[in-house]
Amino acid sequence: MPVEFCLSREEVRQLCRTPQKARQVSFLQKNGIRHYLDAHGWPVVIRASLEQTERALPAAAGAWKSNKAA
Repeated sequence: MPVEFCLSREEVRQLCRTPQKARQVSFLQKNGIRHYLDAHGWPVVIRASLEQTERALPAAAGAWKSNKAA
């Protein structure tokens, strides 16, 4: 079975929670997910761009500590 480099239209619909291409594009732009539009205006998301987004999230910080002088 070949490796799919791009999300299917159904996967993009599930990610964006809408079947409308204009709303999908808006969702992807607002959330900083890299994509491009195909010849028919549908957004195409490369799987590696989602993996980069997941890796770019900051690690959980330690316990909160006040920086106020005592």
